[in-house]
Parts: sequence; C-alpha cells; structure tokens
Amino acid sequence: MAELKLARLPDRKPAKITITVKPELKHALQAYADAYREAYGEEETVVDLIPYMIEAFLSADRGFAKARKNGSAEDVAQPSRPRQRQQREHHQE
Repeated sequence: MAELKLARLPDRKPAKITITVKPELKHALQAYADAYREAYGEEETVVDLIPYMIEAFLSADRGFAKARKNGSAEDVAQPSRPRQRQQREHHQE
C-alpha cells in the first residue's frame, strides 16, 4: 500500500440529536434567529443555527478546553469551588 501525505479523513457523518427545551428557551432561540436575520439580512432557522451556537459555546469555554486538553473529563463534570473556600479548607487541614 502506498504511503500518502494526506492522513485518512475523520468521520464526517453527521449525527442527529433530539432535545426537549423549555418554552422560554424556545422563544429565546427564535429571538436569536430573528436577531441573526436583522444583523446579516439572511434568514436561518433555529435548527440550522443551534449547531453553530453550541460549537461557539464549547470553543469559548476555557475550563472545558483545558480539561479536554488534559484528557480529564472529571475536571469538566465537577464545578470548581470558590477560591476563598478552598483556602479556608486548606488551612483547616
């Protein structure tokens, strides 16, 4: 088999995910789609915008990026404690 410079392409098959949201979130998502239309002059459905919204959220989450880089899912799952509380607990030990 020939060695190619281009590595094997990753899986690009889209995955469908179904979620249920509260009415307030549904209205907020529609309001966002409306704001998008006003800002760019192009109408996009909420369904089309959601994947990009989630991608933007995940890429902006520094804690998630750090945990993902370190390979530690546990860091993502547990919220960090406030610094003051951590210092108090450390001094009590």
